[in-house]
Amino acid sequence: MAKSPRGAAPQRLRGLGDLAYHHGDQAPRQEVYLRPEPQGAVAPVGAREFVAEVAAVAKGLIGVGVAAGDRVVIAGATGYAAAVLVQAVWVARAVAVVVEPAASADRLARILRDCRPAAVVLGDGRHAQAVARAGRELTDLARVWRLDEEGLAALARPGAYMDSTAVRFRREEQEHTDPAALVYTPTATGQVRGAVLTHGALLAGASAVLERLAPALERVEEGEAPTVLVELPLSGAGGLVALVACALARARVCPVGRGADEDALLRAAAPHVVVCRGRLLSRVYARERAIAHETSWDNLNAFTTATDLAVRFDQSPRKGPWRRVSRAMYEWMYSRMRDALGGRAVLVVCAAGTAEPWLDHFFNGAGVELVQGWGTDESGGVVSLGVPGRRRGATAGPVLPGVEVRLAGDGEVYVRGPGVFTGYWGDEAAGRAARWEDWLATGTAASLDDSGLLTLGRRLRPQAAPLAAAPRQARRTAPAGPPRPAPQAPDQVPEPARAWERRVCGHPLIAQAMLIGRGRPYPAALLTLSADQLEYWRLVNNRPLAWSREELVMDAELAAEVRAAVVDANSGVEPAWAVRAFHVLAEEFSPTGGLVLPDGRLRRDAVLRAFAEEIESLYRTPQAGR
Repeated sequence: MAKSPRGAAPQRLRGLGDLAYHHGDQAPRQEVYLRPEPQGAVAPVGAREFVAEVAAVAKGLIGVGVAAGDRVVIAGATGYAAAVLVQAVWVARAVAVVVEPAASADRLARILRDCRPAAVVLGDGRHAQAVARAGRELTDLARVWRLDEEGLAALARPGAYMDSTAVRFRREEQEHTDPAALVYTPTATGQVRGAVLTHGALLAGASAVLERLAPALERVEEGEAPTVLVELPLSGAGGLVALVACALARARVCPVGRGADEDALLRAAAPHVVVCRGRLLSRVYARERAIAHETSWDNLNAFTTATDLAVRFDQSPRKGPWRRVSRAMYEWMYSRMRDALGGRAVLVVCAAGTAEPWLDHFFNGAGVELVQGWGTDESGGVVSLGVPGRRRGATAGPVLPGVEVRLAGDGEVYVRGPGVFTGYWGDEAAGRAARWEDWLATGTAASLDDSGLLTLGRRLRPQAAPLAAAPRQARRTAPAGPPRPAPQAPDQVPEPARAWERRVCGHPLIAQAMLIGRGRPYPAALLTLSADQLEYWRLVNNRPLAWSREELVMDAELAAEVRAAVVDANSGVEPAWAVRAFHVLAEEFSPTGGLVLPDGRLRRDAVLRAFAEEIESLYRTPQAGR
């Protein structure tokens, strides 16, 4: 395992409980965190102060009886508080179980019954009743805290008079094979299974990430700690790997908590590296576009043209003088986008392949290098990651050092490496079902080209479903060529278009589809979502009830599911009929709106008139798939 840039050598650490102490011992005055404050300000936290806070919470956990290997559930706590809590749990040699803030009371109760924790920390009172009800069955539950009442000080109080040797003994007993975290991935069935990730798995993943990102970190001035804004939640393996990687690199971390003002934090922290999901980038772009719209239509048109130029500039393999001059004309717009990310960003790391292709090309074309990565919770959070300086747009990059990937006959990705989980908590059978010998089946399809770059496809099945066949040696496929123009469709809807519409509507979320191709350079489509299925998706994926349908449609995970349905439908038709761009509407077409005939068929001419602007945008701008 290679030495991490600017930081600790992971193999020298006994476990994750040593992370905070390594900072404190090597550079006690160095700033290691930027703690978000009200009104978007940030307060620096030094290494010595951070170690003291982590140690105090760890002693409090030990003081109430949390033993080595016990589970500590952290529900609803995000941002800086969650970072302190997770590292304190590791110092106490316990197992962190972070539950997403949007989790329903029923989901939290099932997690509690599954992992049977010794302590629970709540961000606020929203889940208090669920814990109280489940607590009657949990004989090992020693203490429940609420951060909104007394903060982290309440957790430290039980260990206030404890000798520091208690913490030291726990750290000295750590091993890389100890479980560090249980990650409960949301499922469509509501079933809970906690993937067990060890200290060694998270350290291996973080070390490989740092090795891959070393070229970008070298751009930070020598002697200055890189500042990293992390938007990933610690409820997922990717967020935990990011936390560990930042500690190994001795970076100054600004964690984004739930409900935080992202714009203000980006300005205040001025990060060198932004680690996020695609939704943060979409919001940054949307805000800048809204500002252009409010200013004038001329500014909006210029913004749209600049977007198109940036995308095409990044897509072009040869960037001649004319392209460079054309791009330079809109440098004023691109500098605004860079300023929106804090003004110093040398790299954006987008997790789980959640940045749409046009967004990936846009930010790179605008002068902000963006690389995408991918992995599942069971695979340790990160399997592949783009290489700074040598990335290829709209791919998840090559696999990380030490990780092996194979593709099955249906394209499913199988993974082997030190970051792969050891199994599901309390369910050995499910853990065995997710493997073929020592290969983990991810349940996700992908393609692997001759350069070793992974391009994600659709979700094939749940992670733990039984496997039908062993993985084959990795298939390599040539990159797809440029799309061919769609044929001219007659007034009567051609059968290939009908076939595409029928197939895409086979997905439960999609209610209606209309393929547009006549007189266009390529096929595009309008899609509507089923109201009932959308509400079911909201509940299963723990999205706030206060979100409107428009907000749900913009959700990155929902967009990825719709995009997978479009990719699947494209696979069932000739390439000339494959949809290259689509727009998702928040409301279904209805007879009352004059868009649906009594027999249920769409009035296509009426739909074309009603949504002419949305259709034109699919050909005028690169915002396909929005």
